[in-house]
Amino acid sequence: MAVASAASGSTFCKQLLFSLLVLILFSDACKKISLQVPSHLQAETLVGKVNLEECLKSASHILSSDPDFRILEDGSIYTTNDLMLSSKRKSFFILLSDSQRQEQIKIELVLAARENKAGRKRHTKDTSLKRSKRRWAPIPCSIMENSLGPFPQRIQQIESDTAQNYTIFYSISGPGVDKEPVNFFYIERDTGYIFCTRSIDREQYQQFSLYGYATTPDGYVPEYPLPIVIVIEDDNDNAPYFESKLTTFTVLENCKSGTSVGQVTAIDNDEPDTLHTRLRYKILRQIPDHPQHFSVHPNTGVITTVTSLLDRESCDTYTLIMEVRDMGGQHFGLFNTGTITISLLDENDNLPVFTETSYFAEVEENRIDVEILRMKVYDNDLPNTPHSKAVYRILRGNENGAFKISTDPNTNEAVLCVVKPLNYEVHHQIILQVCALNEAQLSKKTNSQTPTTCTTTVTVKVKDRDEGPECRPPVKVIESKDGLKAGTELIGYKAVDPETGSSEGLRYTKIGDEDNWFEINEITGNLKTVKTLDRESKFVKNDQYNFSVIARDADGRSCTGTLVVLLEDDNDHAPQITEELTICHTDKDFAVLKPVDPDGPDNGSPFQFHLDNFASKFWTLESKDGKTAILREKEPLDYGYYSLPIVIKDRHGLSAEHLLSVRVCDCTTPSDCTMPAKKQRDIKTSNIILGKWAILAMVLGSTLLLCVLFTCFWVTAKRAEKQCFPEDRAQQNLIVSNTEGPGEEVMEANIRLPTQTSNVCDTSVSVGTLGGQGVKTQQSFEMVKGGYTLESNKGGGHQTLESNKGVGQGVTDSGRYAYTDWHSFTQPRLGEESIRGHTLVKN
Repeated sequence: MAVASAASGSTFCKQLLFSLLVLILFSDACKKISLQVPSHLQAETLVGKVNLEECLKSASHILSSDPDFRILEDGSIYTTNDLMLSSKRKSFFILLSDSQRQEQIKIELVLAARENKAGRKRHTKDTSLKRSKRRWAPIPCSIMENSLGPFPQRIQQIESDTAQNYTIFYSISGPGVDKEPVNFFYIERDTGYIFCTRSIDREQYQQFSLYGYATTPDGYVPEYPLPIVIVIEDDNDNAPYFESKLTTFTVLENCKSGTSVGQVTAIDNDEPDTLHTRLRYKILRQIPDHPQHFSVHPNTGVITTVTSLLDRESCDTYTLIMEVRDMGGQHFGLFNTGTITISLLDENDNLPVFTETSYFAEVEENRIDVEILRMKVYDNDLPNTPHSKAVYRILRGNENGAFKISTDPNTNEAVLCVVKPLNYEVHHQIILQVCALNEAQLSKKTNSQTPTTCTTTVTVKVKDRDEGPECRPPVKVIESKDGLKAGTELIGYKAVDPETGSSEGLRYTKIGDEDNWFEINEITGNLKTVKTLDRESKFVKNDQYNFSVIARDADGRSCTGTLVVLLEDDNDHAPQITEELTICHTDKDFAVLKPVDPDGPDNGSPFQFHLDNFASKFWTLESKDGKTAILREKEPLDYGYYSLPIVIKDRHGLSAEHLLSVRVCDCTTPSDCTMPAKKQRDIKTSNIILGKWAILAMVLGSTLLLCVLFTCFWVTAKRAEKQCFPEDRAQQNLIVSNTEGPGEEVMEANIRLPTQTSNVCDTSVSVGTLGGQGVKTQQSFEMVKGGYTLESNKGGGHQTLESNKGVGQGVTDSGRYAYTDWHSFTQPRLGEESIRGHTLVKN
C-alpha cells in the first residue's frame, strides 16, 4: 500500500502544504509505487508512506537509493533536502533486506509532479462568485462520560467531497482505535460513521486524538489525513473529599475573636473550573456544642474563632464535623464529611495556690542544713510545664539568710530548710511570709482583678538547747609591724559561752600555723611570737598570715575562729637581681634589667641604678621608667660572660651592691645563645678573664720586661744603685696593642725576687694555658727590687711594689713577692692599655 497527498485549493489544504503529499497511486504492490507530489518539496517533508510489512515482514535493513530521501521503519518517506522537481517525474528505489533469511526486495518509487488544473470558467451570465462548502475538515466531536448507551453509539460522521466522483472507503486510527486503549471507537468503511463501543470515564481519559482517512478501492488517497478530536464531557460523578479524614489544629487559649485556627482543603476529581468542582464548606456540628466557638469560610475553608472565651482548663479539645459540597453548595451537589480536631494550647493564666493559709514548724537552735517544712500547691495549668511548675520565695522574715526555700522537682512542693544556725537567746520564734509563682510569666490576658502572687505565712519556733562556745566574730584581724621580734605578745582570739556570756572555762588551741610563728596561751587565747614576723615570707598572702583558733568548753564542745595577722610593710629588703642578662648583637645592642623588690609598693620603685667607675668605662646603664633600666655597651665587646658591679636603690634609698652577670652573644634571641660547656665553666671559675688584646699586651709586656731587666742588669753593673730604671720607665715601655690574640688563663704563678744584697730580683712567671690553643708559656725574668714605680690605677700618686707588698712582709722576706702582690700592681696598668677589645671580669 502507498499513501500520497493531493494538494487542494481550500484554506485547510494550504495550511497543510508543508506536511505533505497528495496522492498515492498503487501499481503492482512491492514492485512499483507512484506518488503525486508538489513540484517543490521542503526538507523533512513527509512524501508518503509505504506498507513495508506486506513486502517483507522481517526487514533488517531499509535503504534509499537516493540520498535526498530517507525511509523510516514504519515506511514513512521524508525528504532530507529542499527539492524542486524540474522534470515531470523522479524515481528511486527502496531496498529491503532480511539478513537471516537472506532475502532482498527492491521497490521502485516514482514521484510525479502534480499538474494544476485550470478552473472552470464562469458563465458569462454569472454576476457573483459561488463557493461550495468543504466537508473534509476537522469537526468538533464530544461524548458524555459514563454514557448509558445503547452501544455501539454513533457519535460523528466524516465525509469526503470526492465521494461524488469516486467510491470512497473510510478508516480511522489512533489511541482508542488501534492504539492503547484499543477498541473504544470504530468507523463504518462505506458511510464514515464513527461509533463508540462502551462508556468512558473522563477522569481516566479526557479526550482522544484520532486521524481519519479516505481512500479509493485501488488505493488512491484523494484527501489529507483528517485529525479528529473526541472530547469526553464531564459528568458530576465524583464527590469532593477532604485530603485527610482526621485533621488536627491547635490554637492558644484566651485568643482573640477572629483568630485563624487553620484551613481545610478538599479535592474533587471532576473537571476543574466548572460547577462540578465549585466547593463549599460548612460546619455541621461542634463537640461540645455550647457555646459555639468556631466558624468556617464557605469558599476558602479557613476556620476562625468567634469568641475570646476559649479556656483550656474548662475544655482542652473541640471536635468539628465538617461538610464539603460541590455544585456551589447546591442541595443536589455531591458532598462528603470530615472530622477536624482543635486542641487548645495552655498559657499561664492560673496562679499556684497553697493548700493551707498558714503553716507551723519548729527547729532546735544552732542546727543547719535541716529540712523543717514542706508546703503543697495546686495549679490548674498544664502539669509539668513552666506554666504549672512553682517557684517559691521568702518575702519577709529571712533578713539574715537563715532560711532557704526550694522546689521539689518531683512533687512541686515547697521545701523549707535552715541553712544558718538560729539562736534561741535572740529569737524564740520567727514568722516568714512565703509566696508562690510559676516559672513562666503570668499571662497578660489574665483578669486584672486576679492577684499576681499567692502568699502564706510560716511560723518557725526555735527550741532552746545547751550549746557550746561561740566564736564571734568568725574572723578577727590583728595588725602587726613587719619584722616584729620573737617573744612579743599580741592580743589573741576570744570566744564566748552564750549561756554565761563570758570566756571563763574555755581552752584555746591553734591550727593551721604553717610557719609556726606563734604560740597561744591556752587560758587567755593571747599570742606570743616564736619567730620574727616577715611580710615577705612565702606563707604570707596579700600581707596576711592566717591560722585558726579552736575554743573548747569543759564538755568538749567547740567553735573555730580565724585569726588574720595583717603585716604592715617595712622597708627591710633592697632591690634584687633575679636573672642573667643576654645581649644578642644580631638583634639589638642592649638588655633590659628588671630588678625585684620584695617589699610593698610603698617601699619599692622608682629605683636608682649605678655602675662603678671602672664598669662605666665600657657600659652605660639608663633608667627607663623607674622600674627597669637599659644596659648598653659603649663599644662592641667580645662575645663572652661579663660581671658588672651595680648598685640599685629603692625610693627610700635602701640599696644593695650586686654583681650582674651579662652574656654577650652572637644570637637573635637569648635562648639561641649557646657556648661550649668547658668555656662556660672556665669563665665562671677563673679569677681572671683575659681577652686577646690583654694576652697580646702581656706577650709584648714580657718582651719589654726582658729588655728592662737586661737594661737594669747593665745599669747595675755600672752603678751601685738599687734603682733599676726610672719611675716612668714602665709606662714608657708598656705597649698598647689593638691586635686581638687568643685568650689565656693564668693557672698558677710565682714571682721570686733575690735577696737585698744581690740588687737584682729573679722573677719567674708561669703563664697558664692560652684560651683555646693549649699553648703553655713560661717566662723568667729578673727585676731590681725597690725603686720601681708605676702609675697607680687608683688615681693620683705613685705606687711601688714595696708599698703594695706591705712593710711587715718586707722585714721577714725581703727577697720574695707573692703573685697577688704582682697581680694587684701590674694588672690594672696592663688592662687599661688592652681593655678596648675585652673587659677583665672577676667572678
